[in-house]
Amino acid sequence: MKEELKLFLFKLWPFLFIFLGLPLLSLAVWFFSPSKTLDILVIDKTVPDNSFQEHAGLFWTLNHLKYKKSTGDFYNLEKDYLGYFPNNTQGLGTIKDLQRKSESEIRSIAKKHDLIYLADSYGIYEGDFSNNQDVLLTKKIYGGLDLSEIQLIRMAREEGKVMIAEFNSMASPTPKLVRTEFENLMGVKWTGWIGRYFDDLDTLINTEIPRWMIRQYAQQHSSWNLSGPGLIFIKESGEIEAFLHTKDYQNKIPLVRTQKLNKHGFKLPEVVPYPDWFDVVLIERDYQVISYYDIDPTALGLQRLRSMGLPRFFPASVLREIGDAHQYYFAGDFSDIPGDFGSPYFYGLPALWRGLYAASDYTDRQGFFWNYYNPLINQVLRRSLDKSD
Repeated sequence: MKEELKLFLFKLWPFLFIFLGLPLLSLAVWFFSPSKTLDILVIDKTVPDNSFQEHAGLFWTLNHLKYKKSTGDFYNLEKDYLGYFPNNTQGLGTIKDLQRKSESEIRSIAKKHDLIYLADSYGIYEGDFSNNQDVLLTKKIYGGLDLSEIQLIRMAREEGKVMIAEFNSMASPTPKLVRTEFENLMGVKWTGWIGRYFDDLDTLINTEIPRWMIRQYAQQHSSWNLSGPGLIFIKESGEIEAFLHTKDYQNKIPLVRTQKLNKHGFKLPEVVPYPDWFDVVLIERDYQVISYYDIDPTALGLQRLRSMGLPRFFPASVLREIGDAHQYYFAGDFSDIPGDFGSPYFYGLPALWRGLYAASDYTDRQGFFWNYYNPLINQVLRRSLDKSD
């Protein structure tokens, strides 16, 4: 019996090593790897619940790569940002931001931090606490970029810091005057259009299409007679257009393309599908394009894009250097990652997930996180660390 048990355990040990040994080894490597110090200020005004979804991807990466504040503490998803802090009661969250800060206080904040990350300024609305999708617009509780953040961006540039902003940093409900200041400081110009991919536009199949979107489209185009994969473009003025797969564009899902030999040397997959919200922006000539969106429009689609005032390709992530300052703009909800993507305290986990999410096959947000956002922000953080030394 003992010999049989020994034989059984001998056959079992490779599986035990894979399921127990490798995770323990990965955890040990993570634990003993050195930490790095980088002071980062995150601004997120769109936090309706305790998922902290709009900045979850960034904080997971910070903890996985062992970035710490100068106090020696790890970054805390629930506390280490400015914006709206929910308490699970409608409209009764707390607000912690730069308003009522003096110019000298904002200057001190800019000097203190190595990197400023503007994750989202869309805000909190009464509709965020309701399951009623019929309402087109609900009352804003909090949101929109304000002049105090404009001061911070200006001072960060003057102090030679790294600034990252992503969609939605400047679209509605940010006042146009404030948006213009943001555009001038960041060197990007919003066309007024945002877009979103849906895997099926048939409302009987896809129940996640907002009802206000359906109603608004029907008002302008007689009816919502759409089906199959498609893109919905919405303009700030209220215009709404649908691009249908094969009829108007040929890439089923918008693709984020990165040239293999890009000027700044970012190492990213050449093609990654992106199935979520994005904004269409124009950039100043001193920007370098890291990646761009490609929907591969048909002749009809290209004609429609031109009539909408939109280019053939849209910037996805861009970088410019102004003196010592570095400015990035991500034209999508890049750090907004739904769901649980596991503990960050295991070395090598991103490589494992990238292998499971083949960049050419996946269509969900987690695949985009592992294949594009995680390696992108990893490289941005490393460059910011080198710059701060």
